[in-house]
Amino acid sequence: MAQALVLNATYEPLSVVSARRAVVLLVRDKAELVESHDRRWASERMTIPVPSVIRLRRYVRVPYRRRVPLNRRAVFARDGHACQYCGESAENIDHVVPRSRGGDHVWENVVAACRRCNTRKGDRTPAEAGMLLRTQPRAPREYGCLLVGLGGPPHPSWHAYLEISRRDPDPAGVVPLPHAAAR
Repeated sequence: MAQALVLNATYEPLSVVSARRAVVLLVRDKAELVESHDRRWASERMTIPVPSVIRLRRYVRVPYRRRVPLNRRAVFARDGHACQYCGESAENIDHVVPRSRGGDHVWENVVAACRRCNTRKGDRTPAEAGMLLRTQPRAPREYGCLLVGLGGPPHPSWHAYLEISRRDPDPAGVVPLPHAAAR
């Protein structure tokens, strides 16, 4: 099912909802349509374009700055479901500095890894195992919590509202390392 990005009255991204919920907000005059898909939903009395981006008419105060929780789903979304050592399909998470060696369970120390690379690295650092990280792990950006919930890349019409530029094609916060391009 299609999803819609919900913007605050100030055009700040708030959440992602189903297109059906977005239509309800439009019909109840709680939001206005900013961008839509090419499809339309029809009822007996009206036809409504399927919303892609809606803006709430009233400002909603957000009392805290959201931080993306560190879990498997979020790590795989950040790393594109690819092993950060070899680029194959990832099925495990790996601590760059093993927890047994004082490594913390934080965004900057956790990457997605395939079973083969995770076993090969074992209880060692990548340098000790003779392995290189393809990207430098870091916490997702400000609107990363919205993107993790999607499970995939955002709709192109959302890029302007999520402040995704052409120089920064990865909104999740993955920074390629210089040696990764040489592979």
